[in-house]
Amino acid sequence: MAGCVFCAVVAGTTASFRVAETAGAVAFLDTRPVFPGHVLVVPREHIEVLGDMPGSSLGGFFGFVQRMTVAVERGLGAGGTFVAMNNRVSQSVPHLHVHVIPRTKGDGLRGFFWPRTKYASDEVATEYAERIAAAVEA
Repeated sequence: MAGCVFCAVVAGTTASFRVAETAGAVAFLDTRPVFPGHVLVVPREHIEVLGDMPGSSLGGFFGFVQRMTVAVERGLGAGGTFVAMNNRVSQSVPHLHVHVIPRTKGDGLRGFFWPRTKYASDEVATEYAERIAAAVEA
């Protein structure tokens, strides 16, 4: 869809730090992560909210989200992950996306008040993307 930043990421016309992809979805680093290694998983097709996703696509999409949770934990040595999705309210980009956020005990994340950070450089972001990508099971 014209003007959608996530459609541009999927098409490769906007730069991103891709972690993994399937025929139906793409995973890449959030440019304003809650914690380094914060991944967004988006469907390749422009779908605005979960209710618009065809039922036949749900299993493949959420199977990929599940793989990303495992990859984030393994690749970063995280104690777990926080997985979240907004539908319309607080949805910063009107393209369905799932947040996979690495967690460690005592990391300070409380409820839904997410402190945002930035990567120190593209090289640091690339390192995080590569670490997660290396942990994605085929």
